[in-house]
Amino acid sequence: MTIHDKVVAITGAGRGIGRATALHLASRGAYVVLGARSEPELSAAADEIERSGGKAAFRVTDVTKRSDLESLMSRACDRFGRLDVIVNNAGIGPISRFDALHVEDWDAMIDVNLRGTLYGIAAALPVFTRQGQGHVVNVLSTAGLKIVPTMGSMLRPKTRFAPPPKRCAKKQTRTYG
Repeated sequence: MTIHDKVVAITGAGRGIGRATALHLASRGAYVVLGARSEPELSAAADEIERSGGKAAFRVTDVTKRSDLESLMSRACDRFGRLDVIVNNAGIGPISRFDALHVEDWDAMIDVNLRGTLYGIAAALPVFTRQGQGHVVNVLSTAGLKIVPTMGSMLRPKTRFAPPPKRCAKKQTRTYG
């Protein structure tokens, strides 16, 4: 698959890896649909892409709200006519020792990193099913691969989650062809 003329929705696209991914894919001819919580960051990223000759749209998106992800997928379909790829990039990495018992941070991390990823997949799959195709990309940080003492709350949620979508995608593609 080449990325040229593909429609790619990216969560956590206002800054960091998500923004860099959006800029890179747009420079390669992808139509990018940016989702993140900060409208100013999204607007700035979309403007930069458009000024460089790329195509971009955005929607303020909180990945802890399933309806926000459904709206992001709708934005992609409304603006560009389809959705080819979802990049589940949004994530947080609370820094504290486990024994500090920052349980609220654990809850937030699970809501964003795990539920947000699942909600992204849940929002994209109906579109992919209607189209007969689509790709899911889940991004994780190296912190999900190696835990250090101050990152005990990371709990590797995306790492533990990474293998099933690959198997699920293979099964899903068998349904299409």
